[in-house]
Amino acid sequence: MSSHSLPDSRPRSLWSGLIGQDDVIVTLQAAVRDAHGPGESGPAMTHAWLVTGPPGSGRSSAATTFAAALVCDEGGCGSCQACRTAAQGGHADVHVEIPEGLVIRLRPTAEELVRMAALAPMTATWRVIVIEDADRLTPDAANHLLKDLEEPTPHTVWILCAPSVNDVLPTIASRTRHVGLRTPSVVSIAAMLVNDCGVDETLAAFAARASQGHVGRARALATDEMTRERRQQYLRSPMNLRDLPSCVVVAGEVFEAVSAVADARADQLDEEEVHLLKSRYYAEGVTRLTGALKRSHDAEAKELAKEQKRRRKRLVIDEVDRAIVDLIGLFRDVLTVQMQAGVELINGEMTAQIEQMAAGSTREDSVRRMDALEHERTVLFSESSPRAVLEAVMVQIKDPKVRVGVA
Repeated sequence: MSSHSLPDSRPRSLWSGLIGQDDVIVTLQAAVRDAHGPGESGPAMTHAWLVTGPPGSGRSSAATTFAAALVCDEGGCGSCQACRTAAQGGHADVHVEIPEGLVIRLRPTAEELVRMAALAPMTATWRVIVIEDADRLTPDAANHLLKDLEEPTPHTVWILCAPSVNDVLPTIASRTRHVGLRTPSVVSIAAMLVNDCGVDETLAAFAARASQGHVGRARALATDEMTRERRQQYLRSPMNLRDLPSCVVVAGEVFEAVSAVADARADQLDEEEVHLLKSRYYAEGVTRLTGALKRSHDAEAKELAKEQKRRRKRLVIDEVDRAIVDLIGLFRDVLTVQMQAGVELINGEMTAQIEQMAAGSTREDSVRRMDALEHERTVLFSESSPRAVLEAVMVQIKDPKVRVGVA
């Protein structure tokens, strides 16, 4: 077996979500091996990483997979509790910071992360802090992290994610080891779906194309009929817009579908984390906690509840974002037909509807709609209501000359 192959069948399950990222997998697996070696870490391992790549390339997946491998006793077996929970932020020694708003501020977030980084690991060899969207760090927050990135506490690892090196401060980039991801090809995603998920080639090709390079979305589309039905609901929504009241009604229907997806996912994760917390405190035969042990449990339970509430909100935002991305793809197809570009449509199964939409509007309309949708994606990650964002989306699809401000 060459040095660029995965070492055995066990890590393959842990790293299988990183499609088309062979070089990255090699780099991170070498770091894990050196991190778990005897004595000090070898040269492949460092304490601060910057993972970059375009949307859908798997930045967060690479970061959390790396984190899981670092806290796994076997360096990433793919089947133990650490591997299963770390990627979801459910491991005591892995913290995944997911920004709620447009920026990550010094107080309380950056200060709390530095405080957390100073703590010794509870159960694993390493304490890992993942910051998704590190490009949202304010200058004050980024500067506060600099000392820890350069001289971290022993056994603490920072993993920052951003679209590109240029999206973070030069001082951050210079103190981290860079790992760059690329958008996986439709062919590689389709092959993964056939090989790993066991779907037929036609469904795999559809899911890979419809996902627009987003591996997680492709997997869901290929394996879950409800996900495919919800996507069709998102894509059909422009056909049901007749006037302003209908825009509000359609936005509400999409929001209800979005909320059902987010709640189902959050309920599953919440149950797993509560079970994990109980298993750590309630040993066999223990039915009641007292004293310091009870105070510690209650403090962790309170913090967990706060994190779960925040995650539930973020899951709603993420699903709304997916709906908007699907709609951007739809109007990209409309523009493709209008320009007679001869490029394969993202939504080839809707060719008749797309041709009808193309005939009933202009190129300028399609460009305005796509610009408006991209703008609403940005608004979505501010403090705006996701439902209000969807209402603004529908109004601007109905009349592309309108611009709606969401407070």
